[in-house]
Amino acid sequence: MDSDNLLGEFLRARRELTTPQQVGLLHSGPRRTPGLRREELAMLACVSTDYYVRLEQGRERHPSERVLASLVEALSLGPDAAAHLYELAHPRPRQPRATDKARQVSPDLLRLMRSWPDTPALVCGRWMDVLATNSLADALHNGHEHTDNLLQLVFLEPAAREFYRDWEKVAHSKVAHLRAAAGADLDDPYLTELIDELSDGSSEFCRLWARHDISGKTRETKRLRHREVGDLTLTCEVFDINSAPGQQLIVLQAEPASPSEHALALLSNLAATAS
Repeated sequence: MDSDNLLGEFLRARRELTTPQQVGLLHSGPRRTPGLRREELAMLACVSTDYYVRLEQGRERHPSERVLASLVEALSLGPDAAAHLYELAHPRPRQPRATDKARQVSPDLLRLMRSWPDTPALVCGRWMDVLATNSLADALHNGHEHTDNLLQLVFLEPAAREFYRDWEKVAHSKVAHLRAAAGADLDDPYLTELIDELSDGSSEFCRLWARHDISGKTRETKRLRHREVGDLTLTCEVFDINSAPGQQLIVLQAEPASPSEHALALLSNLAATAS
């Protein structure tokens, strides 16, 4: 875990992923790595090379608003990544650690989810633990070993690359979402244990975690392959649950009258028959 110098690690990772061509710099001969040199980023951000090196090494931890704004522009950071940079420079008070109560899902929400026979829905905690599901979400993920946590499902499930037809995209999105959710709070004991487990079990997780990508997307398309009903293309919407901070409701829907809607209806019937 890199919790001692989060700001410097983030800047280094984003610098190494930004090519000179992306920021309009002329070709300057062979490079050991494709990313920007420290002096190049310092020039683009209008700070001295020495000051930038101190930022990256963790010897300077309190950059001004002007410096942060310049780094956002120099690295072409999107809104989520920019907000993450500001949080690392000015960390918010730590969120309370998860308790058993924080993992409990409202009975009203459970009743609502279970009234949707044709719509897969699940509730997840801050670290993508699955706290509750409805019957169609269970049927959608039936047959997989790692269904208690969505990150474990993506990186540790043997059949994940078959289940997620866009596995690389899903994996990238999940890790970027975890980075965004963690912010500067990387010493949460459960998070530390989860990252250690994922790192030990998946070199792909290690590669993506080292990129420091940030994404707080709340809507995306999921392309799945179910062993009983075949291919599905579903819209995934994510909603924060205001009454339970850290919990999110995830809803999957198919386009009306599409093959995916028919596949979900078939899956719903199969689940009802099995029960």
